[in-house]
Amino acid sequence: MAIINQKKETLTMKKLLLILLLPLSLVAKVHYAKVEPLETLTLKSAVSAQVTLVKIKLEGTKVSNSTIIKLDDKLDHIKLKSSKSSINLVNSMIKTNQQILTALSSSLERQKAYYGRISTIASASKTQKDNAFYSYNNAKTQYFSTKEKIDSLKKQKLDLNYEIARLKDSISKKTIIIKNKFLDKLLVNRGDFVNMGTPLAQLKDLSSAKLVLFLETDELKNIRKQSIYIDDKKTNYKISKIWSVTDEKYISSYRTEILIKEPKENFSKLLKVEFK
Repeated sequence: MAIINQKKETLTMKKLLLILLLPLSLVAKVHYAKVEPLETLTLKSAVSAQVTLVKIKLEGTKVSNSTIIKLDDKLDHIKLKSSKSSINLVNSMIKTNQQILTALSSSLERQKAYYGRISTIASASKTQKDNAFYSYNNAKTQYFSTKEKIDSLKKQKLDLNYEIARLKDSISKKTIIIKNKFLDKLLVNRGDFVNMGTPLAQLKDLSSAKLVLFLETDELKNIRKQSIYIDDKKTNYKISKIWSVTDEKYISSYRTEILIKEPKENFSKLLKVEFK
């Protein structure tokens, strides 16, 4: 009888232990993640030049629309003005030579017709025929020489247009303007000389935020169908990305990001995250 009672007590203890452990298996794992900017950018110089302006006072603030760094573009402006003047001269030369070409075309037609007529006249002397031939050839040479000059001027115009476009592009790249970004850090000072690819500033996009978690394989099952709870409150947040390979640091976990549009939480705040 004592043995039977002992077996009953053992069975009761197992049931009690199972009941106690069951809620633990149903409780979602708790994670903590810091509110991070959606994107962190590093602005790099696209040209080589000296830094002439750095707005230190804007560092650490959200910049709506302002120049933060300016590189020396004085020589570019001088070259741009010169190139624009040159292209005006080239246009004028093309116009003048086209008028000359029109006159030469008429002269060439007359010389051609005259040579054609005199070459068939039996009574015309050899000297007359030779003179007509040379006049026709000279007219033709002048015509094609002027035409070649116009083509050369047009090529020169194309080169100048390219140079103007290049200078405008260079000037635009020497004025660093940011819009609706957080200026986290300025990386250059006035007077520095920067080369192409030199980091100029670090920016953060605060229009949206993200939470970065590292989840194990068993947590990822049907995770997109689960609701996301932040600090014990159900939200409409969704997972934006799940890495398909495990993380280099957390070797058994997969990096997972939750997108937060128009975040109300302070950046760098630590939040409690659960999936249920």
